[in-house]
Amino acid sequence: MMIDLPLEQVRTLLAVVDEGTFDAAAAVLHVTPSAVSQRVKALEQRTGRVLLLRTKPVRPTESGEIVVRFARQLARLERDTRSELGMSGSGEPTRVTVAVNADSLATWFLPALSRVPRDPQLCFELHREDETRTAELLREGLVMAAVTSSPEAVTGCSVRALGTMRYLAAASPDFVARHLEDGPLGETLARAPVMAFDRSDDLQDTFVRGLRRGASGAGPVRHAVPTSEGFVAAVAAGFGWGMVPEAQAGDLLRTGRLVPLAPGRPLDVPLYWQQWKLDSPALAAVAEAVAQEAARTLRR
Repeated sequence: MMIDLPLEQVRTLLAVVDEGTFDAAAAVLHVTPSAVSQRVKALEQRTGRVLLLRTKPVRPTESGEIVVRFARQLARLERDTRSELGMSGSGEPTRVTVAVNADSLATWFLPALSRVPRDPQLCFELHREDETRTAELLREGLVMAAVTSSPEAVTGCSVRALGTMRYLAAASPDFVARHLEDGPLGETLARAPVMAFDRSDDLQDTFVRGLRRGASGAGPVRHAVPTSEGFVAAVAAGFGWGMVPEAQAGDLLRTGRLVPLAPGRPLDVPLYWQQWKLDSPALAAVAEAVAQEAARTLRR
């Protein structure tokens, strides 16, 4: 038997997740905290699942994430329908939320968004996250679309290949002279200081393991710079070696500020576009612009 999900209860759950507490959700919904609690409990009884962890702030369970994603999709469809019927508020923009990795954001993604038609007016909300974790934001319902390294579609989403982003192992000439000239490259990289985007960045380790045929990865001295531009600047300044996006390495290699460490061994990361399966004109326009720019700039 099909179980209905009352919209009032679904929207209340979303408000609690977004606001973090029952009291804050009550203020937004203009009801009492008791009413909010009763709606959430009723929804949990209807679904037969615990949907919220009563922490501070509250967090959705795995089942709760499914309902939250449904609530966000429902809100998106409602806004698109109101817009098509001419019922939107004057000047109200259409918000599009996207998760994108830092290197794409620093190179080709913003030019892609510049291709999106400005009518109707859109408001972009970008979430910067590693390409291996952007799909999680989709799964949690926090974004409508994502640039990800995963070809496996998140439930309720479609997926299309964009191309590959190429990375080149590089370092400054001074760094090479100080750290990389006293042995085979795989061995010296395993000891030399290395740059990383953050603690989850394993591109450098993947590259070294490839050179050493599965042995340990990059060295223990790791400098972390959590911006794409800052990462490249730090490599050029000699703090450590790193995997630099090809699109950002060109001028630095031509001027000699960076030296390629293994010209014949690039590291290619496949990228995919995943988005909610919604008939949303705004989302469709963004997806088309992203695909066009990716075809122009990424490797196939």
